[in-house]
Amino acid sequence: MHSLAQEIQGFSKNRLKKQCTRVTTVTGRKLLERRSDGGEGEVEQVEELEEGSGCGFVEDKSLDLQVGVVRPFLLLASQDAAHDIDTLQRYKVSHVLNVAYGVKNLLPDQLVYKTLQILDLPDTDITSYLGECSSFIDQAREQMQIHKHKRQTNTHSRASGFTRVAWC
Repeated sequence: MHSLAQEIQGFSKNRLKKQCTRVTTVTGRKLLERRSDGGEGEVEQVEELEEGSGCGFVEDKSLDLQVGVVRPFLLLASQDAAHDIDTLQRYKVSHVLNVAYGVKNLLPDQLVYKTLQILDLPDTDITSYLGECSSFIDQAREQMQIHKHKRQTNTHSRASGFTRVAWC
């Protein structure tokens, strides 16, 4: 069993597809950016989509309950999904790695939480948090394996569910 840290270290950005990013500036201008060198280089090309007219954001009041399955034991979701009991139960979440700034853990009696308040800013060095995040995910996986083994030993039947870690 490889740890998440080992998987991250073995990752090659050469496997990533080139992407375009739609950017809305603070003045409301809409641009399409393409970057050279996998996102770390300078902006390669900018195409203006629309002239700005007002604020650089659109308030979205709808719930974002989408859940991405990164690995069978690792989910990626928004704070809306992490606060929605039906979504948490549907995905059998037992641990939540909360990396959002100012977002409360709503179910501390039912879930195991690890909270790191990371600001979503371009100059935030998220790599300094990866070790702590990876340790929490690995501990959750180990607990999942122990829990699964105990159920198999005690009941002599196959375990049917997985303990999941949600990362919001």
